Amino acid sequence: MACVRKRRGKYVVDWRDGAGVRHWKTFDRKTDADTHRDKVGPESRQRVTPTVPANSTVTEYADHWKRLIGQSVKARTLARYTEILDLHILPQFEKTRIRNLQRGQIKLFLTDKLQAGLAKNTVRNIQATMRTMLNAAIEDGLISANPAAKLGRVLKLTVSKATVQEEIKAMTKAQRQLFLTAASQEAPRYYPLFFTLAGTGMRLGEALGLQWEDVDIPTQTIRITRAFSEDGTLDTPKSGHGRTVDMSSSLTEMLTRHLLQRKQEQLKHGWTDRPSWLFVSKAGTLLDPANVRKAMQTIIKKAKLPTHFTPHSMRHSYASILLADGVSPVYVQEQLGHATIELTVSTYGRWLKKKAPGALDRLDSIQVNYVAASVSGSKVVADGAYAQNPQTVPLVQVPEMSWKGLELARGIEPPTCGLQNLSR
Repeated sequence: MACVRKRRGKYVVDWRDGAGVRHWKTFDRKTDADTHRDKVGPESRQRVTPTVPANSTVTEYADHWKRLIGQSVKARTLARYTEILDLHILPQFEKTRIRNLQRGQIKLFLTDKLQAGLAKNTVRNIQATMRTMLNAAIEDGLISANPAAKLGRVLKLTVSKATVQEEIKAMTKAQRQLFLTAASQEAPRYYPLFFTLAGTGMRLGEALGLQWEDVDIPTQTIRITRAFSEDGTLDTPKSGHGRTVDMSSSLTEMLTRHLLQRKQEQLKHGWTDRPSWLFVSKAGTLLDPANVRKAMQTIIKKAKLPTHFTPHSMRHSYASILLADGVSPVYVQEQLGHATIELTVSTYGRWLKKKAPGALDRLDSIQVNYVAASVSGSKVVADGAYAQNPQTVPLVQVPEMSWKGLELARGIEPPTCGLQNLSR
């Protein structure tokens, strides 16, 4: 069943397809969200196949489920599900009938995986795959409850926000500069790509999917509408819809030169019949992600940086550096293409400034200046001056005045702050 809920000024359509896979899509207007809800509701129900045998084994149902989700998930997601099924789930449950699966045996299965030394993250993915597949089995009427539901919490497979943040490998400003300098010297073919990753925070697949027309030099922006997956298929970005990211002046200048070189290269080699990809190999073909990682390791060794950095580390570095410098988390969220601000904060929270030196003093100065301006009769002028440059306004801005003059002119008593015996 599809539903619409409001979140932070946006309207989110939330629904499950016939395979039990959950989807979200965000809209600015409620009318658009309602239209999409009405569309996906019936479509998702139509994809449910009522002819699944009631006595299907896990292996038989897994094949059916993969055919269903092939209509709605990205190729890399389907590949990940298939790998988990083949390596872990089917060897254990291949002949077990779906309706006979018990919560206790699934819990024991996952516990054995943990005791065998598998990482919590891997076991969590196994549990999530089983849960998602069995959600579809509920939709197909094979079972009434999901025996794999909430086992991640029971087995403490969930990862705390602090643990997630600790696992993130982000470069410092100095390391980022060392890497880019080494890249320009050791791998000039890859340098524009790495500079773009470091300067926009986009994912590697999104960068490889860029074409010339996506780069808008006058506005210093890049439009992201495509992403290449590991198997070479072209798809929409991970968030499901495109976004526009900003460029710095130095990145804009570099890409201006790079675009000129690409056009010259295309004419020289007669590549005019090929797609105008922004980043290509010497043969004019799309860069292989594996070769990008290999080139990065060569650069890292040359720069004497930790070898755990990957192309995705450039995304983490971009976000962490901006947040540490006090940039708004909302801006970083929009640049990264995160669905929610909660995802950005929970992922990069340790780089957020926990304290703002001088903030409370500035708060007091606003109050003092407001009072001073009100007393002097020039509230608008004082507020305007503070709004333009709060650093230039002194803490107390009370001009010299004669209370006796004010008494005569306005017929008011001078302020005593409650002290009646204050001398005039």
